[in-house]
Amino acid sequence: MGLVSEVLLLPFAPVRGSAWVIDQVLREAERRYHDPAAVRAELALLEERLAAGEIDEEEFDRLEDELLDRLDGAGEGSFG
Repeated sequence: MGLVSEVLLLPFAPVRGSAWVIDQVLREAERRYHDPAAVRAELALLEERLAAGEIDEEEFDRLEDELLDRLDGAGEGSFG
């Protein structure tokens, strides 16, 4: 039955292949989003922006909280 179903589903192979590629891209994007090194680099950049006066203290606090939440999520292994 496996061979018959493969033959019948052959026209859908490009769709299945595209779905696999999309899944791989999403996994990699999520891995990079939660990468602790990337989050720490963004935190450093955020501190530079505050020191340069590009953002105010309120915006800094909000963005810092978001980055720290991402960093906490990476430690819990909540992705992948």
